[in-house]
Amino acid sequence: MIPSYANFGGKIHGGILLSLMDKVAYACAAKHSGAYCVTVAVDNVEFLQPVEVGDLVSLHASVNYVGNTSLIIGIKVIAENVTIGSVKHTNTSYFTMVAKNLEGKLQEIPGLVLETREEVRRYLEAIKRKELKFQYKEQLNNEKSNLAIDEELYKLEKERCVLNLNNDTNPTT
Repeated sequence: MIPSYANFGGKIHGGILLSLMDKVAYACAAKHSGAYCVTVAVDNVEFLQPVEVGDLVSLHASVNYVGNTSLIIGIKVIAENVTIGSVKHTNTSYFTMVAKNLEGKLQEIPGLVLETREEVRRYLEAIKRKELKFQYKEQLNNEKSNLAIDEELYKLEKERCVLNLNNDTNPTT
């Protein structure tokens, strides 16, 4: 990684890594699908360790799940400091991509042949992540629609915020 990729703290900017991961996800998805692919979601972006200027970065991508027109691409980011011989796992994320035809419409893609237990594990984990993501969205939407602000104000007492509703013209109950 080069110095121009560094943030104000001297580490590689997370946006640079996300951009590289998106490009790798595209390449992996396009190769499997034989089509142009676009990113529709990125899950589990968590920077576990910083990437330093001078590190060699490897991005390992795999097709973890295939739907009719979508794919979930798992990407593992490894940073290596060749001068001291250290290798660290800095991030794992999951990119949901969809395949499009020349007219920009969704395109059906080939299924995935699972040849190892590792591939089976990744596929099953992707199914579980999809299920949990759906449950989370449903629960969050339910909580948002049933939120009674006045009944929940006590939760702000230990938070780092100041409540100043004197000028609130749209009180909610």
